[in-house]
Amino acid sequence: MTRVLEICIDTPEGLHAATEGRADRVELCSALDLGGLTPSAGLMRLAAQAPLPAFAMIRPRAGGFNWSVEEITAMEVEVLAAREAGLAGVVIGATRSGRLDLAVLARLIRAAEGMQVTLHRCIDLLEDPLTAVEEAAELGIHRILSSGGALHAVEGLARLKAMKEVAAGRLSIMPGAGVNAATLPQILAALDPAEVHASASSPAHLQEPLTRFGFQSDTARQTDPARVAELKALLG
Repeated sequence: MTRVLEICIDTPEGLHAATEGRADRVELCSALDLGGLTPSAGLMRLAAQAPLPAFAMIRPRAGGFNWSVEEITAMEVEVLAAREAGLAGVVIGATRSGRLDLAVLARLIRAAEGMQVTLHRCIDLLEDPLTAVEEAAELGIHRILSSGGALHAVEGLARLKAMKEVAAGRLSIMPGAGVNAATLPQILAALDPAEVHASASSPAHLQEPLTRFGFQSDTARQTDPARVAELKALLG
């Protein structure tokens, strides 16, 4: 089995680094330090021209995933923008009252007709993720990105294994969060996933006065092609 390495990126430089490191796919975002928000139209267009598939995160703001009517409309427009740009897929999520919001997800899936759809880590906030896996499969979602409800996927392996059992091959359970060269072997041994998600990042070069004026975060990170390549080698 050839495993897929997905790298989350939020800049053109990150796209180049993921390509150089031989990633199989990118999750396209803005604001990765907030867990990833919808990327700009320009970055979508650029990624559509890259030699590897790109999935756009569809998340209009930071915070939780209980969306207002206006935010749902905005996300639908963003899905259509990703589709029109020629991207391969979108990454979506919506919750209400501690469960997946099936009506909102169905609406976004309709807008993404012809594209791959990933359910993002909103599932890690749910009390009953196994029911959510069943619901996602019934909706026709292709994969679920999850840390197994833990801060790092390597700590959530028991839940990830249970989710994979419920999925029963109808969709892929893709571990993400804290996936690196040190943790990946344990994740592979325990879960044998078809797909893996990682940032493969290292600290960015900080510049004064950009950090002092708040134009650059003092914890900024950037995609590292050597780390991408290291993960790809471990996946075999």
